[in-house]
Amino acid sequence: MNPTIQPKRIAIFQKELWVGGIQKSLLNLLAGMADDPIQIDLFLFDIHIFYDVAFPKNVTVHFLKPFPPAYRVLDFTLVRKLAGGFEIDDSVVYDAAVDFNSFQHECAVGALSVNAKKRIMWIHNDPEQTRKHELKYRLLWHCFKSKLNEYDAFAAVSQGSADAFRRLSGIREKPITIIPNLIDTAEIFRRSEEPVDFEPDPACVNYCTVGRLCHAKGIDLLLPAFAEAAKQREDLRLYIVGDGEDRPKLEKIIRRCQLGEKVRILGYQPNPFPYMKKMDGLVLNSRYEGQGMVLWEAKALGLPVLIPKRLEQYNEGISGAEDIVEAFCAAHKAEKQPDTLDWYNARSLARIRALLQASDTK
Repeated sequence: MNPTIQPKRIAIFQKELWVGGIQKSLLNLLAGMADDPIQIDLFLFDIHIFYDVAFPKNVTVHFLKPFPPAYRVLDFTLVRKLAGGFEIDDSVVYDAAVDFNSFQHECAVGALSVNAKKRIMWIHNDPEQTRKHELKYRLLWHCFKSKLNEYDAFAAVSQGSADAFRRLSGIREKPITIIPNLIDTAEIFRRSEEPVDFEPDPACVNYCTVGRLCHAKGIDLLLPAFAEAAKQREDLRLYIVGDGEDRPKLEKIIRRCQLGEKVRILGYQPNPFPYMKKMDGLVLNSRYEGQGMVLWEAKALGLPVLIPKRLEQYNEGISGAEDIVEAFCAAHKAEKQPDTLDWYNARSLARIRALLQASDTK
């Protein structure tokens, strides 16, 4: 890579580094660019960091004061007037300023107020579907839509997210780069070796689903489909790794479908990888996604992955099943072939670098 066209300094604004998919994807991005000849200034608004992070040497972390909670439900234009800016050295010229958490006022004000050649917003979900299913996002979209035309470019984690954003925002001319989330396979392999007191039945075909137990993840839709397949296949088992507000509802469905011996909720596991490694496959049946990172984590461990057709648009390179019941009935044990996903990460990193380098021509 020619360092003369590499951006020299990048500002990234992220609300916090508590547990979550956005936070994990940012940490993987920073690790992926650790050897690039650039300096990254990471601006956070919460000093409490969930992850045990050793930031790369080219990353400097700054903590800024967050806005009052009441600002969150105000229009962005008003918030900008009320808040002013942040105490960031205006003499520093950034090649690009990135709003990595697109539904946080602090990140938007930061990315749009620093001295930068180019301003980028990252899109992590399908805004049409989040607005449809969650009142919170209907309100947030109303508060944030006035900022969108101020960005020079956008990055989206999937084609489905990008297409939905264009339809909803009406933005047609500005570029959207599709950048699937990076996957830290070395970390997955290392953590998957940690011991756990759990063994699935080796005589059964064991599938898992991993994630928060909430409406978006669609486990309430998955369970009846699995129950139908289990009537045809006595050897099918499903393990649910996660916890959340939908757990009582899911436990009722398990009882109603008489799945007590075939479905088990393992609860939240801070390290899900040893559990995943012991499985024969992973299923994701979300109502909507930005991108299903857990699918690629499973593929890294050599697991077959099962998704419905509707999720293909969020997961480039993964084919969805027309019928989940039929797919479960056809499931079988197979030799696992772990994948370092070098090709996958190289593709995403190339797109990230191209997006950032474009600022040199502006």
